[in-house]
Amino acid sequence: MIKAGDKLPSVPVRLVDASGVTETDTLAILGKGRVVLFAVPGAFTPTCDTSHLPGFVAAAGKIKAAGISRIVCAAVNDHHVVKAWAERSEAVGAVDFIADAKAEFAEALGLAKDFSDLGRRFRRFAMIIKDGVVEKLFVQDVSGVTVSGAPAILLALQGEAVS
Repeated sequence: MIKAGDKLPSVPVRLVDASGVTETDTLAILGKGRVVLFAVPGAFTPTCDTSHLPGFVAAAGKIKAAGISRIVCAAVNDHHVVKAWAERSEAVGAVDFIADAKAEFAEALGLAKDFSDLGRRFRRFAMIIKDGVVEKLFVQDVSGVTVSGAPAILLALQGEAVS
C-alpha cells in the first residue's frame, strides 16, 4: 500500500471536470501543487453518494482556502457513470473526478478491495498530495465516512491529528 513519502504512480485514466472528459494519466492530474484526493468504492453507491462526495462539495471552499489547489474524487466506474454522478451531485467545478474503469489506479496504489459481486474497487480513503508525493494518507477501516471525510481532511490541513 502506498504511504506518506511515496510518489504516486502514473496510470492512464479519464478525467471528468468542468471541461468534460479527457484521457490523461494520474500524474498529470495529481502531480502539480497541493491536492486532496479521495476515493470511493463507486459512484451512486449509498455512502459515497450521500456522505463522502457531498461533504467535499460543501467544504470545497474551506479546503481550497487551506492551501489546496485541486480536490479530486476517484471511483472505479467508467467515465459516463462518473460524469453523470458529478453532474447530478452538482459537484462539477468544486471537485474533479478520476474514472478508473478497470481499477488500475486502485491496484497501483495498493488500495483496491474486493467487493465480491462488484469486483475490485477502491477502498475508501483520502490523501493529501504535494507535487505528486503523498503527504498524508487516511484509509477508512470501518464503514461510514470518518477519517476519509472532508471534516477530517480540514483538521489535517490545520495540523490537527486525525484518528
